[in-house]
Amino acid sequence: MARVAGVDLPREKRGEVAVTYIYGIGRSTATRILSKANVDPAKKVKAWNDDETARIRELIERELKVEGDLRREISMNVKRLMDIGAYRGIRHRKGLPVRGQRTHTNARTRKGPRKGVMVKKKPAAAATPAPAAAAPKKA
Repeated sequence: MARVAGVDLPREKRGEVAVTYIYGIGRSTATRILSKANVDPAKKVKAWNDDETARIRELIERELKVEGDLRREISMNVKRLMDIGAYRGIRHRKGLPVRGQRTHTNARTRKGPRKGVMVKKKPAAAATPAPAAAAPKKA
């Protein structure tokens, strides 16, 4: 099993897709890494030899910020925005969309499930008014 940057890569997938299991690496970066390491992107991970795995591991460690370091950097950037009181930091703190999306409708992913407005029920006696006597019609 190939272990790169603290992540076990899936053995049955193509190299190009398997490398994307590392946080911070997408398809284009994965293709670039494999071409620099001289590994066929269509080759499955289980077919990689130790030399190819070592080249990929070394290339990622040397050139990219991935996994824990990247997560730490992103969280520190968000924390800095909140500390200085920037608009984006305030949106992060309130749990609202940060990039200008509308919130009147939608934005349920950030805001969470709807919290319905509580409707107070009237007491039972006041809820059913007494029937009014029908007044005689004047002709």
